[in-house]
Amino acid sequence: MHVKVLSWNIQWGRGAEGRVDLDRIASETRRIADADVICLQEVSAGYPDLPGCDGSDQFAALAARFPDYHAIAGAATDVAGPSMLRRLFGNMILSRYPVLRIGRQLLPWPSSPGVPSMQRIALEATLDTPLGPIRVTSTHLEYYSLEQRLAQVQRLRELHKEAVGHMRSTVSLQQVSAPFMAAPRAAAAILAGDFNFTPDSQEFSEMTALFDGGIPPYVDAWGRAHPGAAHVPTLGVHDKQQWPGPPFTTDFIFVSEDLAGLVDDVRVDSATTASDHQPVLLTLRQTT
Repeated sequence: MHVKVLSWNIQWGRGAEGRVDLDRIASETRRIADADVICLQEVSAGYPDLPGCDGSDQFAALAARFPDYHAIAGAATDVAGPSMLRRLFGNMILSRYPVLRIGRQLLPWPSSPGVPSMQRIALEATLDTPLGPIRVTSTHLEYYSLEQRLAQVQRLRELHKEAVGHMRSTVSLQQVSAPFMAAPRAAAAILAGDFNFTPDSQEFSEMTALFDGGIPPYVDAWGRAHPGAAHVPTLGVHDKQQWPGPPFTTDFIFVSEDLAGLVDDVRVDSATTASDHQPVLLTLRQTT
């Protein structure tokens, strides 16, 4: 038994040649893998001013293209648009597995004068997988501000510590009722997305740092699957108009250490031109 998780910054469906095509995103996703869970970043609604975009609701459009999946939307940016419409920009999770719990956590956004930035989110779903409950998070950290990115890394770590603490709680769910009797928030975790940092960065080191109190740290799944091997580039591989320099890596999948032994493979699809980013696929195996 395997669990396959695909993560992809789809740049609102805009390919390397500048054309927005969600049908292509869907077909390329299926070509790459028969994924059980799909984590997407840069999904938009109400933004016709994005290059090539018609302003339609991509959250709904992607859900319609994956009818066999539970579709979970997480808008980081939610601002007023024309005619009572909202402008939304954020992440999605598509899951074949039952969804036990959903969390939408806005990440820190400290003021960075003179630096463009936007609100970011950690979209979290605890899924009932064949490997047991797993907390999957799709996220996208700030590009322009190191200060904001470091704050967001620390918040992601706090959320992981918080979730593990919830699972260790001795409070019996049978003693409470109504919304207090919540579905479990899994301790075992997969954290996927576009982190806008590189493998040799301070942010990467902090993301994978140890915790106090026996909290299982985040482990880079690529490093577990390919010890000693350099990360395959995920950005600027095909789109040389936006990224004229050498390609590099900003897209990762981290797993909590209690899942690290189940990492069977991690691969980057370097062929697709459907976005400026390349998709990353994690495969977990069930131990016998």
